[in-house]
Amino acid sequence: MYLIDSDILIDLGRGKAAIQQQMNRVGLSQCVLSEISLAELYVGVYKRKNKRQEALMHFFENTFTAIPITSALQTYARIRAQLDLQGVRLDSFDLLIGATALANGYTLVTHNSRHFSRIPGLKIVDWPVD
Repeated sequence: MYLIDSDILIDLGRGKAAIQQQMNRVGLSQCVLSEISLAELYVGVYKRKNKRQEALMHFFENTFTAIPITSALQTYARIRAQLDLQGVRLDSFDLLIGATALANGYTLVTHNSRHFSRIPGLKIVDWPVD
């Protein structure tokens, strides 16, 4: 199973054929989202007041299962504490997305591999855009 990061969803919304092809290759039923990604994308919708983007969000919500973060809260806290003690910074939303993937045994699909690689044990893949 693949947990799709916000940046990949943005590329999908922009009509990037390579992302659509990858999703078709692995099967849409194998792709899920984090509730956090939905929240991040809705911020963009409300900032821009764009009806097309709002319709796209409804498509995402109706096409993909949104994984609750509840199952990942303990994983998030453990990793946050570990990274803080090491002096390593990572955005809380990104850490919640990564922790959700890790706690549920999903591979995270993102274009931000370097950033997410700070999360120990997280499986990451980067789908090319073109």
